[in-house]
Amino acid sequence: MKLSLIIPCYNEEENINLFFESCLKVFGKAKNIEYVFVNDGSNDKTYIKIKNLIEKYNDLNIIGICFSRNFGKEAAMYAGLKNCTGKYCAFIDADLQQNPKYVKKMLFFIENNEEYDCVTCYQSKRKERFFMSTLKSLFYYIINKVTDIEFYKNASDFRLMNRKMADAIISMEEYYRFSKGIFSFVGFNNYYMPYEVEERKKGKTSWSIIKLIKYAKSGIMSFTISPLKITTYIGIFTLLIDVVYFVILLFKNNISILSIIIVFMFLFSSLQMIFLGILGEYIGRNYIQNMKRPIYIIKDKEYAKR
Repeated sequence: MKLSLIIPCYNEEENINLFFESCLKVFGKAKNIEYVFVNDGSNDKTYIKIKNLIEKYNDLNIIGICFSRNFGKEAAMYAGLKNCTGKYCAFIDADLQQNPKYVKKMLFFIENNEEYDCVTCYQSKRKERFFMSTLKSLFYYIINKVTDIEFYKNASDFRLMNRKMADAIISMEEYYRFSKGIFSFVGFNNYYMPYEVEERKKGKTSWSIIKLIKYAKSGIMSFTISPLKITTYIGIFTLLIDVVYFVILLFKNNISILSIIIVFMFLFSSLQMIFLGILGEYIGRNYIQNMKRPIYIIKDKEYAKR
């Protein structure tokens, strides 16, 4: 198989047919292309729509994978990689915000530039609200400061890679997956291609500010232990402040020592709770990883019976 298109799906019943029609306009009924739809525990009829596609286009290479519940997009991407056979693998969303025509451009580029292992699409101009755009820029700034690997600003999961890079990613079986970090961690030569995000055709996005913040926190904690180091630096800093303030108090009058002690007790208690929370997060992640639970569970798998 020349190309595998991996399509994570969550509550996309209204977009499945539209998405596949757009793929047919770009690739036609090519027999060397494989479509791997991964239904991430949708609450609607997404998987039924996928099975209908397989039945209707039984002369094409379409695979439908259905999770037993919602495991998240990261797990769906990983499952797609493990179940595809293409020489090149591409991730693309089913909501039509990522036009399949860019996959064709990425494929053309990588076939004619063998020194590159991956082509990554990025938004040259973001079409988001200022607040959301600012949060994402802040995330890239922070994560590039605290990790040893480089995160290209505005790089998306919309990318195409060769089999060597895909196999390297498959070998990383960590439970808490942060694909943007994994893509950077495995290395290989990346080419960054600008693209324009299109409007979502049907339905509503499942992403919210809270989910994005959790995703960012997961990414930082997956690729650096800097939050643990911060506790040491802040501890030293607060100790110095405490010593300086104590010296100042020795030369002042009419100050209630009891009130000052209470303030400092609350301050240090709060800091301790924060640091214990950070430490607990790392210990908890290590605990879950050591339990070796599966990253995903497949409930059903469909493909054309030829």
